[in-house]
Amino acid sequence: MSVQFDRIALIGIGLIGSSLAYDIRRLGLAKEIVVATRSADTLKRAEELGLGDRYTTSSAEAVRDADLIIVSVPVGASESVAKEIAGSLKPGAIVTDVGSTKASVIAQMQPHMPDNVHFIPGHPLAGTEKSGPDAGFPGLFEGRWCIFTPVAGTDETALKRLRGFWEALGSKVDEMDAEHHDKVLAIVSHLPHIIAYNIVGTADDLETVTESEVIKYSASGFRDFTRLAASDPTMWRDVCLHNRDAILEMLARFSEDLAYLQRAIRWGEGDKIFELFTRTRTIRRSIIQAGQDVDAPDFGRPHALDKK
Repeated sequence: MSVQFDRIALIGIGLIGSSLAYDIRRLGLAKEIVVATRSADTLKRAEELGLGDRYTTSSAEAVRDADLIIVSVPVGASESVAKEIAGSLKPGAIVTDVGSTKASVIAQMQPHMPDNVHFIPGHPLAGTEKSGPDAGFPGLFEGRWCIFTPVAGTDETALKRLRGFWEALGSKVDEMDAEHHDKVLAIVSHLPHIIAYNIVGTADDLETVTESEVIKYSASGFRDFTRLAASDPTMWRDVCLHNRDAILEMLARFSEDLAYLQRAIRWGEGDKIFELFTRTRTIRRSIIQAGQDVDAPDFGRPHALDKK
């Protein structure tokens, strides 16, 4: 793989930023990687892991002479980063992000972007429940989608360059407008996380079931909600606040469907319950067929027999 950029600046070095650093290095996509994060402790850990070539707590310093800037911070911090880096961006630089909400990020960042740089909002649909620089690993983006939500007047050459970068990481790239992205993500990502947080919170609040019982018998289904509910609380707080309208719309739809299921259970309407459960199994099969998960027993968890 040939070098695509002389200097890439990574603003934020959590799960996404550190995974990008590993792959940029592994695939030779840049001559130099500059890592920036506000936390001195996090920056020190990133240096111990060898994630970059230069390290700084100043985002403005990090972006100087960088050809590609990737902002990987909680979406609520997007505007502060945009303000900090605006005066240090070199003409022709590509500025992108990895935020899970796009309309909000555009509203926060675009007003501060100089006319002579290319601002291309993006969102790689990849991740785990882990966070911080130690959470990153090579190959996180392999076979996953990265969605661009280009703003009006986006330079096609810059867009093609950024597409080539993500494709080099193994991602499949798609484009859509920001509002549509936010509705899609509200149902496929944001709502499931909110439901998971809520279910785990409900279990924690129960007085008739002890915490030890919840943990002891979690393999019956509860366990798989806890993985989502272990995700970074700062990131998901910001997602809720910055994709509020779409999330509220999907929550309302979910509440209506839940009420329908509740009535079916109350009145013993087995045919309605069976029809719903049959329809939802089809969705799971479609996800596997689309290559977005593996058809492995028990979500791919290792078994005793696997170790022999």
